[in-house]
Amino acid sequence: MFTKTQFPNSDKALKGRPNPLNVEPIHFVNGNNIFAPFPDGFETAYFGMGCFWGAERKFWQQDGVYVTAVGYGAGFTQNPTYEEVCTGGTAHNELVLVVWDPKITNYENLIKVFFENHDPTQGMRQGGDIGTQYRSGLYPTTQSQKQIAIKAIEEYQTQLSNAGFGKITTEVVENIPFYYAETYHQQYLAKNPDGYCGLGGLGVSCPIGLKT
Repeated sequence: MFTKTQFPNSDKALKGRPNPLNVEPIHFVNGNNIFAPFPDGFETAYFGMGCFWGAERKFWQQDGVYVTAVGYGAGFTQNPTYEEVCTGGTAHNELVLVVWDPKITNYENLIKVFFENHDPTQGMRQGGDIGTQYRSGLYPTTQSQKQIAIKAIEEYQTQLSNAGFGKITTEVVENIPFYYAETYHQQYLAKNPDGYCGLGGLGVSCPIGLKT
């Protein structure tokens, strides 16, 4: 019914449901609550870099990250299920919500993790995972984050071009709708250590982040 590598029209997208999915609120790894409100002064952003199982693990391992969660965003369907997202009929991306303490880390450092752990030049895919849900995307929650994201893409594009790689296809969209994924997806690789992880970077260092 839908083509997985093309966005459906908003009026043709799956309708979803008015109520959110029932999701376990406690992070399996660190015991923090994956739902807001988060501690005062903490920042949030969303990252799409292929299958969200491996992407989430990369972020919860970072110093200063308070909590992570996986879900669906930047599409049309309200409160979608994983099965609906996989049809290509929701336009959602598989995303990781990251909440961090700005006294310990910053958005630039997280963008560095993002770029160095996937291929941002592949369009609607990541390796063997094909579809709009696997596109590369940065989804800031503030105007400042948006400006940092755009600058990071410009700087990393220079590095990739010099290394012989193509154009970055990462989208930057501010203040997207985000819907938490089913409990079994949350912290999946902690619950299933031998589970699938398709992450793989290009071996080119991102010049943003971790600066003295």
